[in-house]
Amino acid sequence: MSYATVTAATAAAVCAPPQPVVPSATPPAPSSAPGQPRERDRGSWLRFSPAQPLFRARAAQRLAVLAYHGITDPASFGAQLDRLRRLATPVSVPDVERALAEGRPLPPRSVLVTFDDPDRTVLRHALPELVARRIPAAAFVIAELVGTEKPFWWHEAAFLARYGGRARLLPRGADPARVLALLKAMPDPDRRRSLAELRVSAHRRPPAQEQLRPEDLRVLREADVAVGNHTLGHPSLRRCDEATVHAEIAGAHRVLTRWLGEAPTAFAYPDGGFDERADAVLRQLGYRLGFLSDHRLGPRLPAHPLRISRLQVDSTTSTRRFDTILSGLEPAVQRLLGAQA
Repeated sequence: MSYATVTAATAAAVCAPPQPVVPSATPPAPSSAPGQPRERDRGSWLRFSPAQPLFRARAAQRLAVLAYHGITDPASFGAQLDRLRRLATPVSVPDVERALAEGRPLPPRSVLVTFDDPDRTVLRHALPELVARRIPAAAFVIAELVGTEKPFWWHEAAFLARYGGRARLLPRGADPARVLALLKAMPDPDRRRSLAELRVSAHRRPPAQEQLRPEDLRVLREADVAVGNHTLGHPSLRRCDEATVHAEIAGAHRVLTRWLGEAPTAFAYPDGGFDERADAVLRQLGYRLGFLSDHRLGPRLPAHPLRISRLQVDSTTSTRRFDTILSGLEPAVQRLLGAQA
């Protein structure tokens, strides 16, 4: 039976039975979307699906790039890394670059660990776990936040909306989740203008959030964590004009080069999706790797170096669900359900 047949038929059957509700002692991470516990249960149940061995065998010939954000559960994250050590071959950014330069596929079961928007939990919690297991990684930083106490703009916007913030392009009284969805869908000038209006009109200022410092970036790099470009301010590049796309990428490139003493060679799209204009800027600046957030496995020798797929995961993910993400079964089921919705 082919992989495509299993994706369309077996995965559908996997999702058909009602999902049991499994109590969890670990609360969802603050950034988790509503319904995360149910998704976690589905992943746990999928672990015992008859499709899982087939997907796991196929995954052995693919590249899994894991995309984390902050680390809220260091013990669970350590358990995930232990599974990578047992089941996979951890690789680094230079390993991927070398494979592309030589035209030689990476080893079977290759996995690259990455972090988007790394905060200090990556330095405090993730780095010791990675170093203890000698697992390399990559961290894609928002350059204008480095060395500041500014919150991420989406955290700030949600807080301001909760405390009475208003903007002309936002409906009055909208809940924070709705505000964020609208802001992300706006052209970038409107997003920035609306954020400024929220700041002026809200009853309270958001709490400070200590960000990574330039010296922290060097600590990460020395511990085999490549530091990559995630733009200056984390806009949705597809909502930006061409000049802003260039400024966001090139501006971050300049400051990262100054802080690190060498130019970054890897980039992660802040909205997770590919942009042709960004691709052109990255090529001009000499970038070798670019990462998406499409929740897919990719080939062991990436066909498009600036469009490498990644799997979404976080430190609270159970080990059973973690296995179904690594195999590609859960992503395939999610795509199937999305297509049927």
